[in-house]
Amino acid sequence: MNVYDIAVVGAGPAGAVFVKELAEARPDLKIVLIDGQSPDSAKPCGGLLAPDAQKLLARFDLVLPKSVLEDPQIFAVETIDIDQKLVRYYQRHYLNMDRYSFDRWLLSLVPPHVTVCRGRCLKIEKEDDLFLLSVKHGEEKTQISARALVGADGGGSVVRRAFFRPMRVQYVAIQQWFENKGQRLPYYSCIFDAKTSDSCSWTIHKGNYVIFGGAFATHGCRRAFDQQKARLEAFLGNSFGEAVKTEACLVSSPRAMKDFCTGDGTVFLLGEAAGFISASSFEGLSSAMYSGKVLADAFAAGKTYQDVQRTYRKNTRTLRLKLRMKSVKRAILCTPFTRGIIMKSGMQSIRPYAKKP
Repeated sequence: MNVYDIAVVGAGPAGAVFVKELAEARPDLKIVLIDGQSPDSAKPCGGLLAPDAQKLLARFDLVLPKSVLEDPQIFAVETIDIDQKLVRYYQRHYLNMDRYSFDRWLLSLVPPHVTVCRGRCLKIEKEDDLFLLSVKHGEEKTQISARALVGADGGGSVVRRAFFRPMRVQYVAIQQWFENKGQRLPYYSCIFDAKTSDSCSWTIHKGNYVIFGGAFATHGCRRAFDQQKARLEAFLGNSFGEAVKTEACLVSSPRAMKDFCTGDGTVFLLGEAAGFISASSFEGLSSAMYSGKVLADAFAAGKTYQDVQRTYRKNTRTLRLKLRMKSVKRAILCTPFTRGIIMKSGMQSIRPYAKKP
């Protein structure tokens, strides 16, 4: 039986960075990376690379290929409160990119001696000291055995569900793509609508498309999404048109320190599976890549799994505290009363020049 030292479930930024860093530091380890991504099953994501993520890429001494970037590049977010009829503009320093291409680029950096198994992990069982993973790709099924397990498989993590308490608060993120036919829609907007969600939504232009997405309570999520889209169209005085495609997935919203779980024993969690995502903006790329690097360093230096767990948890403490504060920020921004005060004050906002008729 072919037994791997480590099986990594999820080939997004967290899994790809972890495997790249560890495989370069410890080429003696047998690592298998389970990659369930495809263009047709892309995760709903605004695809904006935040400054923290840009800084991490700089620390890795990586440069972003032009093929990953998407038009247009955006310099401000138009923040809209539909219910209170408020609009403000705030400067931002994001890079607009194609999320799937970004993930594929990171995956291409993984050393060739790492085994990449295409498919979706359906089930994980523990038998003595080994993990047995069932992976399905199309009609083909594969069984994988490993001594250690790393979950980097997002908010709906099969690894976290199998071994740990799931995240207490989760939303369903729904995103639709529309053809860009010159509709007068914001290039990038952050939308609040207390009637349909206690979280935020977004619109972003992507080349020949415009996307509208948001996070909604799990019960009645599609109805709330459609209602908010209609309310936004009425507010903007323009229609998105017919949707080209619809994407959906679970997204986590950590509210307390106990929502973060780095793992236990021979099971480790990365990125959103560990709860490492901003509760205020759902930005998770920077936390995913950072946690991947920290866990790789812990594995490279640790002599036992206990050492690795201890080091990993210790070295993500600052990240956990930072993300805990994001939940405080979320409470302020997602409460209509406090949000209204901030937006009406105009604090830190920019005033666009009036457009000539």
